[in-house]
Amino acid sequence: MEEIFLAKDALITSKTDLKGNIIYANNDFLKYAGYKVDELLYKSHNIVRHEDMPRTVFKCLWDYIQKGDEIFAFVKNKAKDGNFYWVFANVSASFDANGNIINYYSVRRAPNRKSLPIIEEVYKILLEKEQKSG
Repeated sequence: MEEIFLAKDALITSKTDLKGNIIYANNDFLKYAGYKVDELLYKSHNIVRHEDMPRTVFKCLWDYIQKGDEIFAFVKNKAKDGNFYWVFANVSASFDANGNIINYYSVRRAPNRKSLPIIEEVYKILLEKEQKSG
């Protein structure tokens, strides 16, 4: 499969409910992921999860945002057609007036390309460890 490169000004934005189901996806998300909005709404955000991504990255991400903390991460996503695209993701919780988490918000942009070889190597090692340990 081939890599899809994000435009420098692309901002892939989505919002999920507390279970990780998509409740909002902007046009850039639809464009790069290759889905129509009705194919994404109320589906798990892992619909775009690439098999090269270690589970531990998402475990860490979820641990942070469920505590109300913001996190940044390099993520390899899978488009509907099987192609892939790298993003630098900012994920945070949204709160109601009482300070309760009501949903999660993510903005993704083109990553620093110089960082990707290092990230890919780290993710490869993590994935191998996960596969060995089950």
